[in-house]
This record gives sequence, C-alpha cells and structure tokens, in this order.
Amino acid sequence: MDLTEFTADLLALGEPTHFEPACARLRNDFFARLAEHGFRSIALETDRVAALDGGFSHGLGEVDANRQLIAWLREYNEQAGEPLVFHGFDAPAEMFSAPSPRTYLEHARDYLGLDVDIAALTGDDEWWSRQEAILDPAQSPGATAEARELRVIADDLLVAVHARAPQRDAAWWRAKIHTLAGRGLLRYHAASAQPGDRDTRISRLAGMRAVLMAENLLDIHAVEAPRGRTLVFAHNSHLQRSGSGAGAIVGALLGDRYAFVAGSLGHSEAIGLGEPEPDTYEGVLQRGTKTWRPAGVPDGRKRTDTKPGRGYFGLDADVLDGAAAVWHVA
Repeated sequence: MDLTEFTADLLALGEPTHFEPACARLRNDFFARLAEHGFRSIALETDRVAALDGGFSHGLGEVDANRQLIAWLREYNEQAGEPLVFHGFDAPAEMFSAPSPRTYLEHARDYLGLDVDIAALTGDDEWWSRQEAILDPAQSPGATAEARELRVIADDLLVAVHARAPQRDAAWWRAKIHTLAGRGLLRYHAASAQPGDRDTRISRLAGMRAVLMAENLLDIHAVEAPRGRTLVFAHNSHLQRSGSGAGAIVGALLGDRYAFVAGSLGHSEAIGLGEPEPDTYEGVLQRGTKTWRPAGVPDGRKRTDTKPGRGYFGLDADVLDGAAAVWHVA
C-alpha cells in the first residue's frame, strides 16, 4: 500500500505520539513525495494564526522535523511554479490556558478601518491567559457582559470581512483567520465559564477545541481543494473518524473526501516503549516491519504497556474504526 494511492482531498495522517521523532521525520518525507502527486498544502496540529508566518504553538517549534519542514517549503517555493502552502488548524489555546482575544479582533478591526475599542472590553490580557480563567468557572471572563458583547463584535467583524471576499488578497486571508481565531477564543472562554466537575469541564473544552479544529480544516479544504489535495498531520485522537473529535466532524461532512490513516508505534526508545506483545494490533504490524510501512487495518487486541504520559495510548477499536489504513513505525 502506498500513500499516493489515496484520492481524498484531505489525507489525515495520524501521529501515535508527539514524542517519537521518527514520526515527524517520516511525515516530511511523505509530503515531499505527495507533492509530486497533486498535494499542494500541509496542515499541522498547531495554531492557525502562528502558522501564517511559519510558526508553531504548543511547543511544536522545538521539534527539529518541524523546523526542517518550514525550511524545505521555503526552498521548494523559491523555484516552484505553484507553491506549497503550510497551514495550522488548531486554536490558539492549550487545555488549561487560552489567551485574550484582543489582538486577534484588533487585527480584523484595523484591517477594516473601524473605530471599535476592543481593549476597553477585554481589559488586561493576563486576566484571560491565567490558568484560573480556565480551571475555575468563577474566575473565568468568558461569561461576563463584556465577553458577550465581544462575541457580537466578533460576529460582526467576520461578516464585514466576508463582505470584502471579492478582493481576496493576502491581507484579507490574514484578517479572516485572525477573526476566526478571536471568535473561537471567545467560544472557548465561554465554555470554560460553565459550571461542572473537573471531568465534565475538560470534556466540554476538548469538545470545543474539536469543533474549532474542524472549522479550520473545513475552511482550509474550501481554500485548497481547487488547487490540490492537503496532507493533514496530527495526533490520532484528533483525526480518527470515530468519537467526537475533529476528524469525526470533518469525516461526517466530507465523506470520502476525507481519509484517515492511523499512526502506530512498535518500539520507541524516545518514550520508553518496549516491544509489543505479538497478539496486539502493534504486534501484528511489527512482524515483518523493520522501519515503517503502510498496511491494512489489523486484527488484534489493545496493548497494555502504553505511555499516556508521553501521549501514546495504543491502537484500539475506536481509533481503527473508519481508518482507511495504518502506518506503522517499528
């Protein structure tokens, strides 16, 4: 099986963990090959606004392969007749912190030339970005009267930006992406202001992040599909077609224009993962695999020596449900 065989507009390549360096290195190799087969863009699990300038969020800028990808893209585009585009599709938020929407909304305001005092409504940026704003509903600014007014302003700004769509230049795209990010942050903070026990709140915020990711992926698809296909790369949990993550949302809306290839890991010194038992999903894939290979969906059981603290949860029926294939790193 070859990744170039897939014909979906969005080919979602799942990553089993962020902490095994081979995964991102192989992704770079895959994309270089896919660029020869009609792929014109790549979308990673990083803040969409940061990606406008080739940047990363969530600490992913520290990954060598990510920096190498940006350098390769710039070199490629210096000589390419049709450029390759780098996208992020994540929201500018962590699980337990999210910044103020001020700078994002002010960017859109300034693009439109409007006289709206965003800062007067947001107040101190630190009020939004501190962990307590996410962890404690009573300390969240998300349900204040000012936040509700800001959500109306964000919607109005997006309408005004869309009204200028006929002049879709680089400044327009940046304004749209900033507006979507600001509106998304206001939604995230509003969700954090709702009461509930810790598990309920974490689940709610994860669901909100999934919606924001899905909206970004659908927007990227709308932009890029006329030019060519897009490789999407993120943790399996975000891209799998089952459950309620971004992949489940996008897959439901795009159908066979979205394909998910699950990432699998056998042995990894980087995260302290030993050899899988022979009857596990990874054990079946490990047999006959010296480095990596794409393969069909195996029969097996979930391995029990996983490393959740390093972001590796192992293949299970939920991840594999709806997967078109598996790529296994031995």
